[in-house]
Amino acid sequence: MHENQNTEFKSSWREEYIRYISAFSNSEGGFLYLGVNDEGEVIGLDNAEKLLETLPNLINQKTGILPVVKIRDEGGKRYIVLTVHPSIVPISYHGHYYIRSGSVTTELQGPQLSEFLLKKHGVTWEEIEVDDFTEEELDLETIERFKILARDRLPYVKEEKSKMILQKLNLIKGDKYKRAAVLLFAKNPQKYFLQARFRIGKFLNEAEILTSDIVEGNLFRQVDLSLDILRTKYLLSPISYEGIYRREKLEYPYEALREAVLNAVIHRDYMITSNIQIRVYPDKLEIMNDGKLPGEITVEDLKNVHNSIPRNFLIADTFYKSGQIENWGRGTIRIIKECVDNGLPQPLFYVNKHLFTVRLLLNRTDKVTDKVTGKVTDKVTDKVTDSLSEKQKKIMSLLRENNRMTLSDLSEALGISRRKIVDHTNKLKEKGVLMRVGNNKSGYWQVIMSSE
Repeated sequence: MHENQNTEFKSSWREEYIRYISAFSNSEGGFLYLGVNDEGEVIGLDNAEKLLETLPNLINQKTGILPVVKIRDEGGKRYIVLTVHPSIVPISYHGHYYIRSGSVTTELQGPQLSEFLLKKHGVTWEEIEVDDFTEEELDLETIERFKILARDRLPYVKEEKSKMILQKLNLIKGDKYKRAAVLLFAKNPQKYFLQARFRIGKFLNEAEILTSDIVEGNLFRQVDLSLDILRTKYLLSPISYEGIYRREKLEYPYEALREAVLNAVIHRDYMITSNIQIRVYPDKLEIMNDGKLPGEITVEDLKNVHNSIPRNFLIADTFYKSGQIENWGRGTIRIIKECVDNGLPQPLFYVNKHLFTVRLLLNRTDKVTDKVTGKVTDKVTDKVTDSLSEKQKKIMSLLRENNRMTLSDLSEALGISRRKIVDHTNKLKEKGVLMRVGNNKSGYWQVIMSSE
């Protein structure tokens, strides 16, 4: 038995452990074992009977929920199992809300907390109505363009009036327009949501910027204008000849850029006040949007067909019906295919806390070299991985999920001392599989290789 999404071990009881119960309630439910060490070994409790009597009332007073508390016996050692069911309402502990992510209990704050509370009450950010938005603020040109684009998937749309179209897209509730309607079809959505815009910059390196642009307007216009600015101002189009015919080919495949831009618009977290960023460097291009991957989807999943769980369903659905996106869950695959088919390296995907990044690369690699290097790398990686302890593999796994975890966070997650965490991370750095970027306060961890 091991700690996981639904299981937590504690050798004894402390009131602060109620946060684990809050996290289980706010997630998928789970089991809190008391009298069991970090390795899943029963060590027993001296006060099991007393805890059996006092814990239900204490937990109920602090959280409003009543877990099932039972005493169990293994080899004459008594321990307690608290069974916590998922709650349909948000559960707090001392005014703080927690969730479970893997074997880590995390406090929700800021936009994460807002999104969580909205979902628990059955709504999402984009579904909330904008009280003072009026029909006169709609961009009729964008709506007319949508009607043209959507004719194949919405045959009725050609004859419908603007307001009726938005009603059928579920963008109006009563007489009020939802936030999604404002973002998609308003003349000036930044009047209500200033964060809903693109920032495009050309960089010499991380510290030096040459030029920048801000792109505003509704989401349909932002997508078009951002791509036009990239194509005409920021990117090169090398000239080649096929016989007598002159060819200009954009240095990054246009369809890959388009998919990445659409992905950022559809999946970004609009509760966070930052903008979507497009950074153009001499050897790479990065598209960055706030919004962690949904559900249990990992970065590795993005390389294969996967379930699509759009953060903003109404926005995603409207873009789909307009023909701008195809099958959900294939956008990242298309980005990869377009780059590889055009002789570019496979693009990279990163998640750093709440920031999702698509990185397109320019430096071409020799296929034979890649093949040989890949074989050598695999062998070396396997050898190093085999030399890692279970704790070290766990540290690597946790840091892949959240590279901003502190030594204290790792200590709590693994249930071992901070000193031992320091020893393990130092050994991982010595093995060349982990490095620290920046200082201890504002820096982050970089996992050099997989630990699995």
